[in-house]
Amino acid sequence: MAKHDAATHSRRFNALFATASINDAIEYYRLFKRTQAKLQQENAEFEPLNIACVFSPPAEGNKDVQQMQEDLWQERMDNMHDPAGKKRALKAIIREYNQQYGTNHILDEFDGYYQDIQQRIKDQQYSNKDYAHRNKVDVTIVVDMLLTGFDSKYLNTLYVDKNLKYHGLIQAFSRTNRILNDTKPYGNVLDFRGQQEAVDKAIVLFSDEKKERSKEIWLVDPAPVVVEKYKEAVVELEKFMQSHGLACKAEEVCNLKGDEARAGFIGCFKEVQRLRTKLDQYTDLNEESRQRIENLLPDESLRAFRGAYIETVKQLREKREKADGGVSPEIDDLDFELVLFASSVIDYDYIMGLIAKYAGREPAKRRVTKEQLINLVMSSADLIEEREDIMEYINSLDEVNGMTVEEVKQGFEEFKRNKYDREIAKVAENHGLEADALKSFVKEIMDRMIFDGEKLSDLLAPLDLGWKARTRKELVLMEDLIPLLRRLAAGHEISGLSAYEE
Repeated sequence: MAKHDAATHSRRFNALFATASINDAIEYYRLFKRTQAKLQQENAEFEPLNIACVFSPPAEGNKDVQQMQEDLWQERMDNMHDPAGKKRALKAIIREYNQQYGTNHILDEFDGYYQDIQQRIKDQQYSNKDYAHRNKVDVTIVVDMLLTGFDSKYLNTLYVDKNLKYHGLIQAFSRTNRILNDTKPYGNVLDFRGQQEAVDKAIVLFSDEKKERSKEIWLVDPAPVVVEKYKEAVVELEKFMQSHGLACKAEEVCNLKGDEARAGFIGCFKEVQRLRTKLDQYTDLNEESRQRIENLLPDESLRAFRGAYIETVKQLREKREKADGGVSPEIDDLDFELVLFASSVIDYDYIMGLIAKYAGREPAKRRVTKEQLINLVMSSADLIEEREDIMEYINSLDEVNGMTVEEVKQGFEEFKRNKYDREIAKVAENHGLEADALKSFVKEIMDRMIFDGEKLSDLLAPLDLGWKARTRKELVLMEDLIPLLRRLAAGHEISGLSAYEE
């Protein structure tokens, strides 16, 4: 419980928990349930982990289960003892799973339950905004199942409370190491059985001719080594800023002149963030190491630099998109890697909750300031499409008190609708169009995610223009509409729109 958020990059990834027997799996499942209920009583803001548990039922002549258990030796043996008790426990686990996820699985159709768990583990790929966290699984307790043959790029951690060796050890550990990107540079294995010797033997056995380099190949650098690399990256960032006559502060990034300088900052800070992301997933950092990391670049400064990075990326990306190949090589070759700046913690729901806390307290009692809220929004790539709207909304809340999270969300949606209506009205007025007609035109585009040139001609028909004048009008109108459409699309592609961006 203490290490899960660190190991999984603040629940951006999920985990398997390998137990030694079906009885152990059942007891761990119950222990999680009791422990989390107690934590919720002690702290109303505690967000429980979504725990699933899966093991095969007693076969009882069922050919499908018998076939499944051919590769599940421990579960097959366990089910020979007190099969009725194990059946009752699994029924209760499935019943609670149905209550949590709104499903209707039954033990007699076990495979449907098993497949559903696998899908929910894989659904971790979606952001909490696109697919709510309540629908996902954080930790799946297993005995033999899922430890071979199952792959999910968003599963990065294996908790081990069972003895493993050789091929079985490598197979189980390999569930975690489907490399995704720099937010998942390796898999985490938290072994509660002290099996270092078994790990060493397995690694040597399966390293073939590279035995002398086996640990170097299989295992990542220990935390102190990565802390040193992080220090070097922070020093390089400081040197870079100083070479441009600027202090190493986030607010100075906007004073960098030219594409080469801004591209240089992107490269320097991306390395800082890559190593910090890596360090954040080490679960064995001692207090001294944590303090050293904080001293090198305090969290508040790091967050501010993330915001400066995302703003710089936004500007350079827009410049590259508009230039149609005519940008400097420094910009053209950039890999922005915004995934490094995504966060499952600082997402839409988290920000809305903080705004509710901010708005619901008298100024003297507020635990988070408006500036801190804005810095959080700016530091997360997940919010890049809505950051301006959220920041404007935060700035509009000075005189508001006593709002719940739901009221904050409703208020934000109303704020966006009002802002959108004003923008549509302004564009319509500038181009001599009816606001309602323009609004309907945009709505149809967003409903279908298709831009229809004929519909644009229909929109301009009331102006009674000749074909040359209408063509010029279309181009001028689209210059105003494209940024609005891109923002509404929130990163998704609108088919046919690119013809007006060239």
